Amino acid sequence: MPGTELFGSEERKEINDVLETGMLFRYNHDQQRNGIWKAREFETEVKKITGANYALAVSNGSAAIAIALASAGIGAGDEVICPPFTFIASIEAVLFVGAKPVFAEIDETLCLSAEGIRKVLTPKTKGICLVHMCGTMAEMDGIMEVVKEHNLILVEDAGQAFGASYKGTSVGLFGKSGSFSFDFFKIATAGEGGVFITNDESTYILADAYSDHGHSHVGNNRGMEPHPVLGFNYRISELHAAVGLAQTRKVPHIREVNRKYKKMFIDILSKTEGISFARLADPAGDSATFLNLLLPDTETAKRTVDELNKAGIGGFNYWYTNMYHFINQWDHLKKLNTVSKLPVEVLGVPQDYLNLDLPKSQEVIGRLISFGIRCTWTEEDVTALANNIAACARKAMPVMA
Repeated sequence: MPGTELFGSEERKEINDVLETGMLFRYNHDQQRNGIWKAREFETEVKKITGANYALAVSNGSAAIAIALASAGIGAGDEVICPPFTFIASIEAVLFVGAKPVFAEIDETLCLSAEGIRKVLTPKTKGICLVHMCGTMAEMDGIMEVVKEHNLILVEDAGQAFGASYKGTSVGLFGKSGSFSFDFFKIATAGEGGVFITNDESTYILADAYSDHGHSHVGNNRGMEPHPVLGFNYRISELHAAVGLAQTRKVPHIREVNRKYKKMFIDILSKTEGISFARLADPAGDSATFLNLLLPDTETAKRTVDELNKAGIGGFNYWYTNMYHFINQWDHLKKLNTVSKLPVEVLGVPQDYLNLDLPKSQEVIGRLISFGIRCTWTEEDVTALANNIAACARKAMPVMA
């Protein structure tokens, strides 16, 4: 992934601004700051990229999705439709706001499908936690039809898809609220960080207070300002925000380079019989942080990964590796192995997590191999890597009788 590939003088300048003031806390203490407000600037840059009316920088992407769920009105006992292909944090966030994950099928976009959502709808369904996976986006037209038809709350986890859009609208802005991750492995990094976004003022006000122990952030006296709700500490530090600020300014350049390189990969690899690609719901909105190949079947994908490893080339097959991105690896979730009891353990689970039947998801993820695209490659690097991937795939293809 890009991010710290381009770490340099810009990040150091923003960090030094903070260190010179000594004010690492993001709120209040106006006189000590000398006008330095890195979290606010970070939020402004995210709004420029996404077009969101409101952005709130927080401690990490997991916190951002939890805040998005809570401020959207998802809570104890609510059934929330989730994908089986996501980083486990999306599911943890649903559980930790007291809700119950209900797993539905994905399709070849690698995201929840409208058809999959419809199949698991019940009168108890309250919302959808939609995850835009591997730098791409879900097929939003069909999903929004379901949302509107059933009056559901849509919350978007776009942790891996900062800079992606669907028909001109940024991911994260189709539902009530959305979230991004700025951890070390994303298109832009804050080291650790996340950003909540929304176009709804009341949702933002709730999120702003909820993320900081209920502080309303009205006035300059932190000890005396109103506390409209209970919350928790999901604050980002000024140091992390400073890194995120510099990194976010680089995203348009990173995205432009990655899109060029992804097109080169596809042009070369599409000539190899048996290789296809995850479906882009809107190719023009791709963040292009990942190249997602689909092989003919799971066994061919396994053999291809073996050949890639022999050749010293990376590549992730989520179906059988312990990546914590697919439900096959979530035994602790299926058995509800928690440290302290969650509401779902008291109220009961909506599905038999140990015996879920998700054949479409198993089939798609079984065939998937993903590669991170690096903006610091050269065109020669991309051409050589694409040819090597193609050669490994050809070796792994089944021999036709």
